[in-house]
Amino acid sequence: MIRLAVEAIPSDRLWWRANEQSNSVGNLLLHLTGNIRQWIVSGVGGVPGSRNRAEEFAARSGPGAAELLANLDRALDEVDGVLAALTPGQLLESRTIQGRDVVVLEAVLHVVEHFSMHLGQIILVAKFHSPGAVNFYEDAGGLARPVWPETAKAGKIAPKTEQSVPVRGGDGR
Repeated sequence: MIRLAVEAIPSDRLWWRANEQSNSVGNLLLHLTGNIRQWIVSGVGGVPGSRNRAEEFAARSGPGAAELLANLDRALDEVDGVLAALTPGQLLESRTIQGRDVVVLEAVLHVVEHFSMHLGQIILVAKFHSPGAVNFYEDAGGLARPVWPETAKAGKIAPKTEQSVPVRGGDGR
């Protein structure tokens, strides 16, 4: 879904902000990449890392969509590796992440919620700048039938592997 939304945004709108208190889609992609690395890769997985969160929001221009999505893809691959290696017993282990004392399961749930919130913001911006280009469901007699898997198969978005589809929502991310 994130790939479909980001790729629908005209390139000159990737770093657009509705106002000074808002973030651009470029900022949000930098932020999501930094967040998942800090919380899961470093915080849960113990991989050394550094992050400058303020710079993620301060940027007014930067890489294009393809590079930002590639960086997010790499970070998600790292997250997949950390999560795949977790044992059930580790889910209740304590960690300190971003100055907060949490258990691993709480960290995972936080990242899912946080990612979902920003994904919704990205989808809104995509729908604003490219009306009709982003459509995930159609009404099927009162049932919401997903159309994004068909969009992916038609080549409008390209999942990395079939295995990644159920894990990441149908579009590889």
